[in-house]
Amino acid sequence: MLLGGCAALEGDPASEKPADGRPASPPAGGAVAALAELSVKESAGKEGYDRRKFGSPWADIDGNRCSTRNDILQRDLDDVKLAEDGCTVESGTLTDDPYTGTTMEFTRGRSKVDIDHVVALSDSWQKGAADWAPAKRIALANDPLNLLAVEASANRQKGDSDAAEWLPANESYRCEYVALQIAVKQKYELWVTPAEKQAMSGVLDGCADQRLPEPGDAPTEAPDRFSAPE
Repeated sequence: MLLGGCAALEGDPASEKPADGRPASPPAGGAVAALAELSVKESAGKEGYDRRKFGSPWADIDGNRCSTRNDILQRDLDDVKLAEDGCTVESGTLTDDPYTGTTMEFTRGRSKVDIDHVVALSDSWQKGAADWAPAKRIALANDPLNLLAVEASANRQKGDSDAAEWLPANESYRCEYVALQIAVKQKYELWVTPAEKQAMSGVLDGCADQRLPEPGDAPTEAPDRFSAPE
């Protein structure tokens, strides 16, 4: 998946404790430090939210002639088989689904695999996106950093919940999941609620050296200038 596990990186000086036994400072680029920098406010509410305000689902904003959905399926599935167009994913295997830890087959048209917005679009609306230009909302909705292929029922159970309301049943993925949410909220200048920050901090207590995803973790260049067509 996009990130390493929750354990400290072996041999990484930033993850080593000082000789006097004091806790090490969070590493540069770490999730703990990034969380501390996010704005904290109460939710602005769902009034006015409409999925259509984030553009047509799965737009091809990177210009590779493949929809964002197919880009993410190609990234996250194993043994991918493509249609003749070279883009549409006909089948593949989701190995170790991040949300449940299970493995399942993907077949186009009758699949138990969804593409999840790690930071749900409704959640983003409640925490800053309501005031954005349309192009920035389109960018968030199609940014590979914010997208994962996951088990469909887990995705639907999550809905538009934040980390205070829902965490993956697969506990071994929670550090990565929280770090991904923090990375997305940092990039798009979204805020967190007090309860959300507390929940994220609780997860990161068990993996204080968890890093944010590296820029190269996404298969296509993430839209930094929010220049998608409105």
